[in-house]
Amino acid sequence: MEQRISLITLGVADLERSRRFYEDGLGWTKGNPEPEVAFYQLTNGLVLALWGRDDLAGDARVADTGATFSGITIAFNTRTHDEVDQVLAEVEAAGGTILKPAAEQDWGGYSGYFADPDGHPWEVAFNPFWPIDESGRVRLSDAG
Repeated sequence: MEQRISLITLGVADLERSRRFYEDGLGWTKGNPEPEVAFYQLTNGLVLALWGRDDLAGDARVADTGATFSGITIAFNTRTHDEVDQVLAEVEAAGGTILKPAAEQDWGGYSGYFADPDGHPWEVAFNPFWPIDESGRVRLSDAG
């Protein structure tokens, strides 16, 4: 198996509310015509999908326990320290919830967390050791 992730799907309680957050609030562009799922082509080649939580659980054949934290966070890395604050302000203006205000981190970076309308936690981080190229791809500094 190649070391790659192609798609991340978030199960959402209200697809229209989530689409408004990502599209109207954050300015993302939906890349498919179907009304029952939303796909967003990300600049780094990944795809983010929004799909009804019940539909996603049914498709995966798992029970939806309604847990508020699944043990997974999504990260948006920025090219600059100041961009972290800009992104968190944009997210808050779009209706997201700031979980942890941005702060200097022991590992040498700067980061904070927000939750989307369904409570999915996102980290917004500047890591000075991981450069981001023009296409938005993060490169681990020791990966060559």
